[in-house]
Amino acid sequence: MDFGAYDGLIFDLDGTLIDSAYIWEEIDRIFFSKRGLPVPEDYAESVATMDLYDAAVYTKKLAGLDESPEQMIAEWGGLAEYEYANNIRPVPMAPRFLESMHSRGKKIALATASNEKLYTAVLKSNGMYGYFDCFVTTADVPRGKEHPDIYLLAAERLGLSPERCLVFEDKLPCVRAARRGGFAAAACLFGASGSEAEALRREADFTFSDYSEL
Repeated sequence: MDFGAYDGLIFDLDGTLIDSAYIWEEIDRIFFSKRGLPVPEDYAESVATMDLYDAAVYTKKLAGLDESPEQMIAEWGGLAEYEYANNIRPVPMAPRFLESMHSRGKKIALATASNEKLYTAVLKSNGMYGYFDCFVTTADVPRGKEHPDIYLLAAERLGLSPERCLVFEDKLPCVRAARRGGFAAAACLFGASGSEAEALRREADFTFSDYSEL
């Protein structure tokens, strides 16, 4: 892949830089089982592009829960913080790729639905935090990652136009949103398979399974 056309690289976190899908699946299982409920069908896909507050509001309504969104976020946070700080590992070769791009003078941004406590812990524990020039979360923008807002804000903070940035994502709605915002999109296929992987190959400008390919 030729990165010469791009001065800025904007990365998603979960599933793109870190292998965290299993953590949220386990958190979902624990959360719903404590309430005597199965995890709803397609729940993970539905909340994947939401920030935690929107996910809590959605979950409260979906499952008819009495807890406040704030209580639910606190419970999720307690389950996630230890894992992000201690157990989650990067997608293969992601730290080395960031190091290489940083050394070549690329500006690098994070655009994530994870909160500051989680992304700081996992990036620092895996030696990636220092390569980023700015951090943007879905809490900083009015809409979730199925819209281009977060990528546009990341580009603005990097001081670049969308055309000069390449967005790295692993979810189809996010790839589509980035492209609607005027960005080129690289899709990480590390956790994808079957029809999901094929859809990402069709819609992204570039695809890769792990960073050694880049």
